[in-house]
Order: sequence, then structure tokens, then C-alpha cells
Amino acid sequence: MHNLALSGPSIDGGLYSWFTQQAQSAPHWFDDLISFNATFGLGLFAVLMVFGWWQARQASNALAMTTALAVPVAVVVAFVVNDLVKSLVTEVRPCQAIPGTVTLQPCPGVGDWSFPSNHATIAAASAAALWLVNRYLGIIAAALALVMAFSRVWVGAHYPHDVVVGLLVGTAVALPTMLLARRYAPPLVVRLQSGALRPLLTAS
Repeated sequence: MHNLALSGPSIDGGLYSWFTQQAQSAPHWFDDLISFNATFGLGLFAVLMVFGWWQARQASNALAMTTALAVPVAVVVAFVVNDLVKSLVTEVRPCQAIPGTVTLQPCPGVGDWSFPSNHATIAAASAAALWLVNRYLGIIAAALALVMAFSRVWVGAHYPHDVVVGLLVGTAVALPTMLLARRYAPPLVVRLQSGALRPLLTAS
């Protein structure tokens, strides 16, 4: 369905071009750092999730463990919703739509839609979900999510509006998913804590 296709250049193509031009004149070490984060930075959220699970295990509390286990579920749900939006909107990548664009990373292929950013969505969903696990983890994850959003624009993969909406989608989907899990899933976790998975779910 192409009826909803966005014209990215008319929204903030000029701002996108400003970012990519700045990237071309920035120090190589900075570009390399941002490019590395844009590609592999999502791994940091996985580390935070593991840390949140470990804290919940030490607490030996069914609600805490439910919340920690719900984080990856919320992230997957957010990704699926975002990917559905991408397939409906079909916004062409800025590096394809704006002639003469030079980017730090290779331009994604035709059919790899731009809006909203999957990376930004996953990062924001992780941050929102981790906020309910532990406030400090949530703050760290929120900062990393903003860096991820910036990185995806800096390397030329997305327009600014792609990552802004991605952050909103991730947050808007993850929070209610987490709240539903916290409300309905603790009895299941209690049963699992008394079974073969007990060593993974409680330290007591």
C-alpha cells in the first residue's frame, strides 16, 4: 500500500542534509564512534536488560521478575507495530530521495523503508520498559536511546522525523505492554519459579 507514502525531503530534508554535511567534516574518530553506535548500539540495551533480570532474580520477587522478563516482549511488540507502520507508509530512504547525498554508511536498498526508524523504536521501547524495572537503568537507557536516534540521522540512514516518531512509537507501545504484563503475568511467573526454571527466576 503506497497511499500513505511520505515525501521526506519536504518535511525536514534540509535538516537531514545539514546533518550529513556536518558528518563529512567532523573528526574521523567522532564519525567512527557514531557509526559504530548506529550499527551495534542496540546491544547495549540487551546488556541493560540482562542487568535488570539479574537484579530481579536477586530480589526474588514475582512482580519484579515479571517486569524484567516483560522488557524484551515489549520491545518485540514495539518493533512489530513499527514495522507494520513502515510497510504502510513506505517512505523512501533520504539517501535515495535526495540527490547528491553522501553518507557515512552505505544507503539501505530499495524497499527498505525509512519511516519510522526501527532502531529508534527499539531503543525507546527498551528505555521505557527498563524505566519500570529500575529508574537508574531507565535513565541510562533513555540517554542511549537519544544517542541512537542522533546516530541514525548522522550516518545518513534516516530523516530527523523518522527517529522522532520512532522514539514516540517505541514509548507508546512499550509502556502499556509492560503495564499489562505487570497486571496479568505475575501468577505465571510464580508457577515458573516453583518449577525447573527456578534457578533463573529467583536466587532464594
